[in-house]
Amino acid sequence: MQFNRLRRREVITLLGGGAAAWPLAASGQQTERVRRIGVLLHVAESDPVYQGWVASFRGTLAKLGWIEGRNLRIDYRWAGDDANKLPVYAAELVALAPDALFAIQSGPVASLHQATRTVPIVFAQVGDPIGMGFVSSLARSGGNITGFALTERAIAVKRLELLKQIAPHVTRVVFMYDPETATSSRIYLSETEAAAPSLGVNVFGAPVHDAAEIEAAINTLALEPKGGLIAHSTGAVVVHRDKITALVARHRLPAVYYFRYFVAEGGLASYGVDIVEQFRGAASYIDRILRGVNPGDLPIQFADKYELVINLKTAKALGLDPSTSLLARTDEVIE
Repeated sequence: MQFNRLRRREVITLLGGGAAAWPLAASGQQTERVRRIGVLLHVAESDPVYQGWVASFRGTLAKLGWIEGRNLRIDYRWAGDDANKLPVYAAELVALAPDALFAIQSGPVASLHQATRTVPIVFAQVGDPIGMGFVSSLARSGGNITGFALTERAIAVKRLELLKQIAPHVTRVVFMYDPETATSSRIYLSETEAAAPSLGVNVFGAPVHDAAEIEAAINTLALEPKGGLIAHSTGAVVVHRDKITALVARHRLPAVYYFRYFVAEGGLASYGVDIVEQFRGAASYIDRILRGVNPGDLPIQFADKYELVINLKTAKALGLDPSTSLLARTDEVIE
């Protein structure tokens, strides 16, 4: 009887101890620290291309163990083509006390840089991080900013060469860009202007901020023959890309773009990097920062994958016949 009473007492004690431990374990799960990330973008929230890129960013974070609603919260600010919103949104994101910030292109990054010199910032799609003053070194940024740069400056010349190869008759080229959301555009414009004489063309910069300025620039270009367009994928150019492709088609103007999605939506040709890879890379850097790595110790990485895309249907509509050698070098032909 004594043994049975002892056993019964032990069982009750064990059950009681276990019952007491269960809420503690559950509580431990519920109080897992939630990290916060702020994301600043220069496009409209409704943009399907950028939504896809952001999905890749979030998906990579999830694979690395950062699950929204469990241990991660992401706050977004979408500026559209209104550059005046960038510093406002940057201040809002910093005020949320995030563990890290993510932005694409130099305009949003510059706004975050002005808002904080302590919160880690990871960027993608920035052309000249040293020239923009974001970092002091590519090997070791030395501050609170690091990320994934686009390409060397020579890429601007390659796009001008592509335009001449696909439309040899072109002698006047407008370089269209949004100066507010990607201030490094001027660097690429300068490179394009420097290469122009050797290719027998004149290059004119066309800074645009909205749809009206885009329409005016293209209509002016169309007033004289032998015109062509290089559209730098920044701010207003991205937001109003449907207007750009429609206007150049109406005026039968050849145009070269920076990224594939312009060509998939009816543009003539593009030569640029795979931005999805940059978003995934940025997510990997965010992961390392959340785990304690200093952003200043993470090297700036440049894209090493380029893709040449030509829309053959658009070329035929413009009366252009890309050479066999050019098509042979093309990564994707859209028909």
